[in-house]
Amino acid sequence: MAEYKPGEMDIRAQERTFAGFTRFVTISVVVIICFLVFLALVGG
Repeated sequence: MAEYKPGEMDIRAQERTFAGFTRFVTISVVVIICFLVFLALVGG
């Protein structure tokens, strides 16, 4: 088994995945908030 050395692992894929996840969550929250505001105004 290889010896572990901190800082040598390539984490670009993980960083892209996390950036995509945070973008998805942000957009989802905005859409949900807009939908709730719409329901409050129309369904009143």
